[in-house]
Amino acid sequence: MISSREMAVVDENAEALGVPRKQLMESSGNAVARVVRETAAPGASVALVCGRGNNGGDAFVAARFLSEYDVTVHLLGRPETISTAIARENWDALGRADVNTQRVTDSASIGFGGPDVVVDAMLGTGVTGALREPEATAAEAINAADATVIAVDVPSGVDADTGDSEGLAVEADRVVTFHDDKPGLGSVDADVTVADIGIPAAAERVVERGDLLRLSRDPTAHKGDFGRVLVVGGGPYAGAPALAGQAALRAGADLAYVACPEPVAAEIQGYSENLIVRPQIGDRITPSNVPAVLEAASGMDCVVVGPGLGDSDGSLDAVSAFLADFDGTAVVDADALQAVPDAETEATLICTPHRGEFEAMGGAAADDPDERADRVADLAADLGATVLLKGAVDVLSDGERTRYNRTGNPGMTVGGTGDVLAGVTGAMACGLDPIHAAALGAYANGRAGDLVVSECGYGLVATDLLGAVPSALWPDSGR
Repeated sequence: MISSREMAVVDENAEALGVPRKQLMESSGNAVARVVRETAAPGASVALVCGRGNNGGDAFVAARFLSEYDVTVHLLGRPETISTAIARENWDALGRADVNTQRVTDSASIGFGGPDVVVDAMLGTGVTGALREPEATAAEAINAADATVIAVDVPSGVDADTGDSEGLAVEADRVVTFHDDKPGLGSVDADVTVADIGIPAAAERVVERGDLLRLSRDPTAHKGDFGRVLVVGGGPYAGAPALAGQAALRAGADLAYVACPEPVAAEIQGYSENLIVRPQIGDRITPSNVPAVLEAASGMDCVVVGPGLGDSDGSLDAVSAFLADFDGTAVVDADALQAVPDAETEATLICTPHRGEFEAMGGAAADDPDERADRVADLAADLGATVLLKGAVDVLSDGERTRYNRTGNPGMTVGGTGDVLAGVTGAMACGLDPIHAAALGAYANGRAGDLVVSECGYGLVATDLLGAVPSALWPDSGR
């Protein structure tokens, strides 16, 4: 079963993996036509009532596969307002194929005669809320028809995720939905056919540009609405927490704080005026600093623990003490990962180990990709955390869902890229489920590296990634 939002992600990922939407629409239309054939004998009259999006496009394709039927395609609106190129292309194909088409430009003129079958292709899974005109009047006409009603993907007016409808909805006898069942169809009194339209399994398993659809920004938002991130680290190193904090900002967080030992505070502040530095007493983060760090963390959406922290006993004890009393979301990286296996915590954890750290946490190494994925899933389940194993191909799992990320390149073996990953993942975790935050963190970090290498070769350094992260996450904004 798949939600409407996840279906949009999978559609986009399939195209990124080489399966064009035009091909998927052709398969979807063919599936609709098959159900029409199961419902009525050749020669029967079929009215396809079509919206101006891809749902209507599926029905345009279906009409071409129903040459043995008396077919009429009713378009709700003007052809020039068809909203996608592939739907418009399939509309144009109907004219060339001499399929009977009617343009409905006034809801008062809606009428379908007396067809044997009506295909509802007005609105798809991504549309919610009450039906507007002309769809509302068309739905009334469909419900009043003495015909078998077949809905494409979901009956118009029904929320594909909840099964609810805000008033009028099409009363379908059959539903043809694509790739996987939709949660809301369980409450629809209709026979549901789930059609395989050729979306590869990798579209769900591999992180791709479709995952970027999870990102949204309310134009009326205020400072802080997109996340406050606290980086806890530094002492032996100053650059790592500065990289993580700047990466969080580049990935869309509104505010980035760094809690670090006092001796390196000025140095970290010097890397960027955009960071808000919270100096801690001492030259290492130790258990005595934990109350102050917990107080700083109380107003945060995500805490990134570990960059530049070091592995002294005192610092690892501090991580354990922090996690014991923290119940928010934390990205744990670098030396701090050593404290996770024995930690007793209510926190939601995203762990970002490389192979050596993974093994130290109790994970078993494996060269075979599928076996490696199983072992990441096993460790995630054992820890009750999301684990992102960094590598040539990143593997991430929350113990139930396991995915792969293929972005990135050999130039990213340079130091500091993991700190950027931790910061980006922290920003993502401010508003997304941990598995999605890890997926987008890995994708954006690797994609940023790919963008940099395409311009300057393998001489990249971690700071180069910072400027490329926004283009990796919002590619339409330009670079």
